Amino acid sequence: MAHMRELGLAVIAGLGLGASAAAQTPPPPSVRIPPAGAAASPGAAGSGGADATELAKKLQNPIGDLYSFPFQNNTNFNAGPHKGTQDILNVQPVIPVHVNEDWNIITRTILPLIWQPSLQPAPTVPFGTGPMTFSAFLSPSKPVNGWLWGVGPVVQVPTISNATLGSNVWGGGPTAVLVFMRGPWVAGGLANNVWSFGGTSGRGGTRYNMFLAQPFVNYNFGEGWYVGSAPVITANWLAAGNKAWTLPVGAEVGRVIKLGGKLPVNLLLGAYYNALRPQFGATWQLRTQVTLIF
Repeated sequence: MAHMRELGLAVIAGLGLGASAAAQTPPPPSVRIPPAGAAASPGAAGSGGADATELAKKLQNPIGDLYSFPFQNNTNFNAGPHKGTQDILNVQPVIPVHVNEDWNIITRTILPLIWQPSLQPAPTVPFGTGPMTFSAFLSPSKPVNGWLWGVGPVVQVPTISNATLGSNVWGGGPTAVLVFMRGPWVAGGLANNVWSFGGTSGRGGTRYNMFLAQPFVNYNFGEGWYVGSAPVITANWLAAGNKAWTLPVGAEVGRVIKLGGKLPVNLLLGAYYNALRPQFGATWQLRTQVTLIF
C-alpha cells in the first residue's frame, strides 16, 4: 500500500499541476498554479477602451494594487499512466493591503479543486481539494522607470481532502517577483521555492521541495485586448534528472470587458505544450480564466 500511495503522489507531481502572472500552477505543491494577475486602483475601473486596456495591463502585474477574484481552470491532457484528462480549478483571490503611501502588501491565495483521471494501480479519488498556497509580497506602490519588485513569504497549507492529492505537512519558503511596464508591454518573472516543514521520506513520504518560476510577457492592443505568454516552470528537487522538470511552451490571448456595462471582467484563453515533463506528466494544457475585478 505504501508503494501504491507513493506512485499516486508521483503521478500527481508528474502531471505538472502548478501561477500565472496573469494566470496562472507540483508532490503536493504541484497543485500550485502561480498567481493570476492583479493591480489597479478602484478608480481605474472606468468606462471606455482606454480604461479596459489599463486594467488589462494592471492585471498582468502580479503585484498590482487591485482587488480581484480570478477563477483559473487548467485542463491537462494525456495525464497519468492511462493518458487521461485532469482538470484543476484554482480559486485565487488577490487582496492588496496598503501599508502607507509608499508601500503595499499584495496577498494571493490559491485553492485548487482537482478532478483526477484514473491512476490505477495507484489509489486515486475522482475529486478533491489540493494544498492551498498563500503568498504575501511587500512592494513599492509606484514603479521606478517602469520597474517594480516584490518579495515575501509563500506558505503551503495542507488543505488536502485525500492523501492521494498531496502532502499533509505544512511548508513554506521565499517568493519574489520583478515587473517591467512600458507602453503596451508588461513583462517580468515570478519565482518561489517551498520546502516541507518536516514530513517523512522514502516510499509514501510526505516531504517535498518544489521550485516554481514563471516568466511572463504581454503585449496590449486597444479595447482591452492583449496577447502574451506565461508558462509555469516547475521542478521537484526530490526527483532525479528529467523527471524533476516541467517546461511548458505556449501563448494566451485575453480581453477585459464589462458585464452589464459596469463590472470589469478579464477573460483569458491559452494553450501550452510541455516540452519537458516528468513521467506521467500531461503533454499539453488548456488554460482558461475568468477574473472579477473590484
